[in-house]
Amino acid sequence: MSSDLQFDANGNLRHLITLEGLGRDRINALLDRAVALRTAFADGARGPQLLAGRTIINLFFETSTRTRSSFELAARRLGASVLNFDIASSSTNKGESLEDTLATLEAMQADAFIVRHRENGTPARLAACARRAAILNAGDGNHAHPTQGLLDALTIRDHHADFSRLKVVICGDIRHSRVARSDVHVLSALGAGEIRLCGPTALMPRADDFPQCILVDEFDEAIAGCDVVIMLRLQRERMIEALIGDEAEYCSRFGLSAQRLRQARPDALVMHPGPMNRGVEIAGDVADGRQSVILDQVANGIPARMAVLASLLRPDRAMPPAFAATASIP
Repeated sequence: MSSDLQFDANGNLRHLITLEGLGRDRINALLDRAVALRTAFADGARGPQLLAGRTIINLFFETSTRTRSSFELAARRLGASVLNFDIASSSTNKGESLEDTLATLEAMQADAFIVRHRENGTPARLAACARRAAILNAGDGNHAHPTQGLLDALTIRDHHADFSRLKVVICGDIRHSRVARSDVHVLSALGAGEIRLCGPTALMPRADDFPQCILVDEFDEAIAGCDVVIMLRLQRERMIEALIGDEAEYCSRFGLSAQRLRQARPDALVMHPGPMNRGVEIAGDVADGRQSVILDQVANGIPARMAVLASLLRPDRAMPPAFAATASIP
């Protein structure tokens, strides 16, 4: 199990592959550390260089702009050196195994690898053979995107301290979404009162995949009375699988319009992991509206990823006293 690989012999977090099984205390500790770091680096301040002298390598086998940039900014702000590994010209295209590539880069004293891959289980596979470096999952297949889950939880927690009172709906292509899985894991760990999943029937999971959630066919029913609305990007190639005729039909049935949003609570948060298809899963005026926290999610990605990097690489002894309270992640 990938969750078993995440801890060292003392029970400390060694890798981050999934949020499943982390538990409320550990997740809240990561979120607390993210808040402390967000404060320390506010308004362009030069915060504590907790990762000075450390080397972090981005291994992105899938294209990404947002996630890779966010990880790179997080690492650099903490003082780390960052290498963006060129997959296109690497030895993996010459037949070298991922394990051999990892061993070679570890021999160069890399401290952490941020891994994104289209195949489920690739970060866990690398974590199983890593000798000293930490492995961070930046998204694998439809399995998990743990730092997205953390930044989403941080964004919600900024507005709602008590998750037990919240009704959350996640709408879109649930079946193929690693974001949905990580959001469900983190919301469940933090005790969300109710989690509803909604989308086209062909893009919905089996009920036993998410026993902690309520599966709802109609979006109008799913969004009613919700405190948080999380919209997922629809990949156009999935419309055929979902038996959706075109984007207009999808928008009519599952898009978040201003009229539909009025069925949620008046102060409901609107979220989207990006990139957005405006006019498909979300209307432009909603994405830019007063209830939208989409740009807050983007901003929170940096302190959330800083918190994970600092926790995995455990720079406790070099930590300034002001951060001692966030140094020990249980």
